[in-house]
Amino acid sequence: MTDSGAEHRVSPGADSGRVAAFFDLDKTIIATSSAFAFGRGFLDNGMITRTDALELFLTKTSYLLNGQSSSKMDATRDRLADMVAGWPVADVRRVVAETMNTVVTPAIYSEARELIEWHRDRGHDIVILSASASLLVEPIAQELGIDRVVATEIEVVDGKLTGEITRYLKGEQKAEAMRELVEKQGYDLAASYAYSDSLTDVPMLSLVGHPVAVNPERGLKKHAAEHGWDTRVFKNPEPLFDPPGAKEIGIGAGVVVTVTALTAFGIWLAQRGRGGATS
Repeated sequence: MTDSGAEHRVSPGADSGRVAAFFDLDKTIIATSSAFAFGRGFLDNGMITRTDALELFLTKTSYLLNGQSSSKMDATRDRLADMVAGWPVADVRRVVAETMNTVVTPAIYSEARELIEWHRDRGHDIVILSASASLLVEPIAQELGIDRVVATEIEVVDGKLTGEITRYLKGEQKAEAMRELVEKQGYDLAASYAYSDSLTDVPMLSLVGHPVAVNPERGLKKHAAEHGWDTRVFKNPEPLFDPPGAKEIGIGAGVVVTVTALTAFGIWLAQRGRGGATS
């Protein structure tokens, strides 16, 4: 496989022959955003307002349809950090556990499950690298039987989230996390794999011998084609768009119908746009 991005790769660690499969999470393993998926549970538990719930839904919809630029990711990070400041960690864990099976488990791509099992059967180490908070990512990893997670970390003081981000795993930071794992685990990066949907993850994908663009946004799809990277399309399940009801967000039913209709139309357009992708 031709890969002109190889010049960005670090040398393998110890000659242990250990192979890793590095996975992005959102839109790669799950057909939703882990940062927004639990919004309904947080609303039901009084942790966010109805306005917050609508904002989360609209932001998630935009992300799933169009992806997010680096600057939009940063803006979303800052907004979510402000929102969670003061939340007890125990409450977050409880809500995530209570809603995991109804919100996230059904959104796991069956193709991703099969791919993870393929790597596991070959003795590869499986690692999730995510810009979402570790509090949200770790339960998803457990559902998949993955015990190695590196994700965004939020400061905790006296059992509560402060809203201060101590590690933000985006872009080059993901690549740096991979280098750290190579130093500790001795992975052979030339023999390893990486999977992501986002152009911001090019530094991560460029480090391995087998980079794969999964459900790639337009920029990554172009980059993958130019560099001879494999591309895969995961379709089962389709992205989940579960809009909050009018009662929950305090707006008229007509507005909910309009938002839902626009979302459905956007999904149709997105699916048409993906029709030419290769798997």
